[in-house]
Amino acid sequence: MLTRLRGEKGFGLLELLMAMTMLSIGILALVSAFNSGTIALERAGRTATASALADAQMERYRALTYGAIQLDANAVNATDTTYRNDSALGGSLGNDVTTSTGCSGVPPECNPSRTLTGADRHNYRLDTYVTLTTPPTGRQEKLVTVVVRGSASPYATYAREQSTFDLSTGS
Repeated sequence: MLTRLRGEKGFGLLELLMAMTMLSIGILALVSAFNSGTIALERAGRTATASALADAQMERYRALTYGAIQLDANAVNATDTTYRNDSALGGSLGNDVTTSTGCSGVPPECNPSRTLTGADRHNYRLDTYVTLTTPPTGRQEKLVTVVVRGSASPYATYAREQSTFDLSTGS
């Protein structure tokens, strides 16, 4: 009986089983690393596309004179909670948004919220806020904030860009 207990028959099978278990754990770790890398690349791609869309919208405002920087009063939707609750408004939609009824045809720079298709063929929601601010110098400025979000609720924010314009902007 002692000879039989001291024998090493079957240890090769146990070693093989342990090696296969350790190998499968290693392979699962590699698969999860590839999966998280794919998710990170997708997020980075969306952020880059959203930044390009925000830059394009801000360039539209940079091409305008101070008086033309405004949003269409008829297009500002006071019931859209995503638009209304953004930090760019400072908590209220009232007199903070610079609007006008003179934006005929609602060009892209006058539209406060629209859906665009990016270069990556995904849809993005582009929200624009034009608010009046008075810095310590006392000269009133318009603060333009462009926020690019995902197109489906809940809207994930991918890019946010701000720029100020004063009366010396454009002639």
